[in-house]
This record gives sequence, C-alpha cells and structure tokens, in this order.
Amino acid sequence: MTVLPSGAAIRVRTPASSANLGPGFDSIGLALGVWDELDFTVTADPGLRIEVAGSGAEGVPRDESHLVYRSLVRGLRELGIDPPAGLLLQTRNAVPHGRGMGSSATAIVSGVAAAHGLAAWVEQSSQPSHAAGSDLRIDLDAVNSLASELEGHPDNASATVFGGMTLSFTPDAVDPGVAVTPTVTVRLPLHPALTAIVFVPEATLATHTARALLPERIPLRDAALNSARAALLVEAATRRPELLMPATRDWLHQEARRPSYAGSMALVDQLRAAGHAATISGAGPSVLVLTTHDRAAEVTAGDDSWRRFAPGIPAHGVTVSAR
Repeated sequence: MTVLPSGAAIRVRTPASSANLGPGFDSIGLALGVWDELDFTVTADPGLRIEVAGSGAEGVPRDESHLVYRSLVRGLRELGIDPPAGLLLQTRNAVPHGRGMGSSATAIVSGVAAAHGLAAWVEQSSQPSHAAGSDLRIDLDAVNSLASELEGHPDNASATVFGGMTLSFTPDAVDPGVAVTPTVTVRLPLHPALTAIVFVPEATLATHTARALLPERIPLRDAALNSARAALLVEAATRRPELLMPATRDWLHQEARRPSYAGSMALVDQLRAAGHAATISGAGPSVLVLTTHDRAAEVTAGDDSWRRFAPGIPAHGVTVSAR
C-alpha cells in the first residue's frame, strides 16, 4: 500500500446538483453553481481533525463517521493507498443540507475526488506545474463510478462530477459496445439559453423518508407517459427550450410524495400554472425551475418564506487543486 507523505495538501471544489428534473427519475441530473470548498492536509501529528463552517455545521459529525472522510477512505483503498494517520479536513459548506440539492452526493464526490487528488499530488509533485493553486489531473470517470455506487443512484453524483446536465445508466452484458461498469454517464450539450432557478424552504426532508413513500409498482400507462417525457426533456434542454413545460411533467414520484412536501408541491403547481417548468428538486423539498435567461426574472415565488437561488449551471463539476 502507498503511504501519503506529510504535507500533501489539496483543495476540492464541488457543486450542488438537482436530480430527476421531473421525469428523469434516478437518471438525469443537473449541476448547480453553489459550491462546497474543502481543504485536505496530511499532517505529521496522528489523528483526524475536522473543522466545518457553513451549511449543516452544527449537525455534522467531527469523527470518522463524517461522510466526506468515509468516502475519502473508500476512494484511497480503491487506489491502493493507506488512509493517512494524520489528517486535517476543513470544509466550507454552501450547499444547503437536506433540501434536495444533492448535499450527500456533494460530500461523497468530494471525498472520492480528494482520494484521487491526493494520489495525483504525489504523482505530480515533481512536475514544474505543481504549484499552489494548480489543477491536479484526476480520473473523473472513476470518481463518478465509485461516487454513484456509494450514493446508491447516479443522478446527483454524476452531475456533481461532470457539471452541466448528465444522463446516467447502468449497463449490462447485453449492451453492445458498452463496457460493463457500475455507471455510464452521458454529458448533454445544453442549449445556451438554459438556466435554473431554485426555491429553498426552511424545512428539510431526509432522502430516505421521501423514497419510502414511492410505490413499488406503477401502471404501464404511467410508465409509457413518463418515458416519453424523459426523452422529450433531453430535446428540450439541448435544442428546444420552448418544450420545457411538457418535458418536465412526471408520473413516477412527485405525486406519490406530495404529502411529504405539500408546500413545495403547491409552489410547483403555482409556477406551472404561470407557465414555468417547475419540478421538485431531487427528493425535495426545494423547487427547481428550468427556464431561459430572458425569462429568469419572471420566476418568483411571491412568498418571502422561500430563498431564491439563481445559481446558473456550471459547465464543469468537481475540481482538485494543489495547495
């Protein structure tokens, strides 16, 4: 096993994400320009020290159960590297926790990307370009596969890794020309006019709570309707944003979970009645609106109880740099 040297230091920047976007359940994700920033420093003094600032700071553990640290350890072991005996992890969280903006995927991707980043720090430390602030080259496909496995579904994780809008699937042996890997992700070339607005409530909702409300079976008619809209969503986001309203209609998950985020669904109904392509963001309770730059100012909740984010859609996802 490789041992990381004391003094290895990297910075990871990781965006928020929204999943599903209506009909793309567990497969389509969108990066959002809200960023967590994390510093990892291998120390000579043994022990783990975690410092947390920003969103979720009061409720986040400071020991080995921390999700970023657990993901880092798993990523290092996949690379044949021993977890460091001494580590300082400093996080500055901007992604809201428990609001359907992919905070758990952000944490997992940050940890796995950090594992690859520390390995790259060692490999690239002798190169002239290895200076504080310089980007470190990491294998994003490998980060995506492991992060999607740890998250349990690839929609948030893939968007967080690659940026933009992503479409992910799990291949099998009967898919010709596709390697059998845990996750395959296609990055979609977004229409230049597309942007995103997010309305975030004070209330939180755990993903496992929201998923527990989903039915085990759905009628064939609903599956057919939903698959057509998921296909249309790709066309709307990449070439014809005028189709965003019908393209964001869902039959699989939102109505089933309406009781868990009634206020959010009321806002979705209100925005859609006004002609805006609103959906629940991930498992909720935040509300996502896909719109165009020229209409973004029109998208309002009309209620001060919602925080309005206009984060944009970053063209890249997670980055790792030397410190």
